[in-house]
Amino acid sequence: MRVIIIEDEKPAAEKLLKAIEKVDPSIEVAAVLHTVKASVEWLEQNPMPGLLFMDIELGDGLSFKIFEKVAVTSPVIFCTAFDEYWQEAFEHNSIDYLLKPIKQDKLETALKKYDKLKQHFTSSLQQLMKWQQQPASNGHKKRFLVKRGTDYISVKTEDIAYFYAAHKLVCMVDNKNQKFILDQSLTDIEKVLDPSEFYRVNRKYLVQQSAIKKIKAYPKSKLQLEVAPPVSEDIVISQENVAGFKGWMGE
Repeated sequence: MRVIIIEDEKPAAEKLLKAIEKVDPSIEVAAVLHTVKASVEWLEQNPMPGLLFMDIELGDGLSFKIFEKVAVTSPVIFCTAFDEYWQEAFEHNSIDYLLKPIKQDKLETALKKYDKLKQHFTSSLQQLMKWQQQPASNGHKKRFLVKRGTDYISVKTEDIAYFYAAHKLVCMVDNKNQKFILDQSLTDIEKVLDPSEFYRVNRKYLVQQSAIKKIKAYPKSKLQLEVAPPVSEDIVISQENVAGFKGWMGE
C-alpha cells in the first residue's frame, strides 16, 4: 500500500513514519509533505495513494483547504494535537482521528480499521469485476473498474483522456483529471481498446483522440501533442510514428 504523510513538523513526521513502519514494513510512504501548497501540487501530479495521514494545522493554513483544491478520493487518518476539528474531519474522508502524541496501539487500530473497510468493499465486488472483464459485443472494452480510496468505481472509456506509464506504474487519467493506478501494462490495455479511439503515441502515452487539443511541429520531423487535462512534460511522437499517427487522426 502507498501512503503519504502531510505534517508540517518534521520531528512529528519522522516519528509517524517510524511508527507506520513498525506496524507494517510493507507500507510504502510515497511522500512526506509539509504544507497545503505542496500537498495540492503532489496530489495533482501523482496517482492517489491508498491512504493519507494528515495533520490539520499546517504552516500555510488548515489541511481542509486541500480538499477545496483537489478531488481527494483516498481515505484519511487525521493526526493532530487539537480535538476541536474532529467533526469537520469526518466530513473529509476521515476513517479515524488520532490525537498527538500518537500512541502505537491507536495507530495499529486505525490501520486495522482501514484493512477491514478495504476487505469489506473488495469482497462485495467479485460479480461486478467478472462483469467488467467481459468484452463488449464488438470486442472492445467499454469501461474500467478502478479503485478510489477504499471504493471501486466504473469509468467508461469515453470518459478517459489517456493512460501513461511512470515509475513502473500505469495510470489512467479521466476527463476531470482524476488519476487511477491500474495493474495492467500499456500494451495489454491497448489490446482491449477501440483502435479508432485510442492511439499509442509513444512508449509512455496511450491517448484518446478527443483528448488531443493541439498538434505542433517538433525538431527532427517529430510531432508534439497538447492534451487535456494537460501534462507537465512534452508528449512527443517519433519521426517513425508520425505517418501512422497522421493516418489515424485522418480516419
